Amino acid sequence: MFTGIVEEKGTIKSIQPGVKSIRLAIEAEIVLGGLKIGDSVAVSGVCLTVTDISSNSFAADVMPETLRKSAFSNLKPGDVVNLERAMAANGRFGGHMVSGHIDGTGTIADIKREDNAVWVKIKASPDILKYVIDKGSIAIDGISLTIAKIEKDYFSVSLIPHTIKETTLLKKNIGDTVNLESDLVGKYIYKFLNFGKEENKTIDMEFLQKHGF
Repeated sequence: MFTGIVEEKGTIKSIQPGVKSIRLAIEAEIVLGGLKIGDSVAVSGVCLTVTDISSNSFAADVMPETLRKSAFSNLKPGDVVNLERAMAANGRFGGHMVSGHIDGTGTIADIKREDNAVWVKIKASPDILKYVIDKGSIAIDGISLTIAKIEKDYFSVSLIPHTIKETTLLKKNIGDTVNLESDLVGKYIYKFLNFGKEENKTIDMEFLQKHGF
């Protein structure tokens, strides 16, 4: 589990391609502290398992399903990524609950400055937007952000100077792809409230009695 509070920006050192997979080596400093093989690190929002550690980098395997769901197919050596170690049990929960299991990708549609803040508009699919609520949370490339505006095919977030400085989001341009993970709690609530609708089932007294409630 992660919080969406980025610890540092790392750099893609190398990409070793497989048939349908890749192996990443990522240069870092802060996240290497206490890191062990088998630990989880969120790399631009994607939970990866550490398979090798050196003095200035770590490596992780990216399976085909992750490549299909994420923007990792666009990565190249030298690219900068957001890094966060899994949350310690005694750590502060500064962002929101982030699993590192992204729902898909979005596209940066617009970037505008307003005083000390920068608005970023993201185009996303209906499968992601159905979980989006005004002032709710979303992880964009692993960054915990508050949804500030919702439109039919888009949502917008507003970045404070600290977020701009400490993350990679504004290193991207209009048209670039970002990893998106909707609020975990919101997804469970949506699933519960819409349980069985696809099969024309509902949770009513008959259903509860049938299942021992």
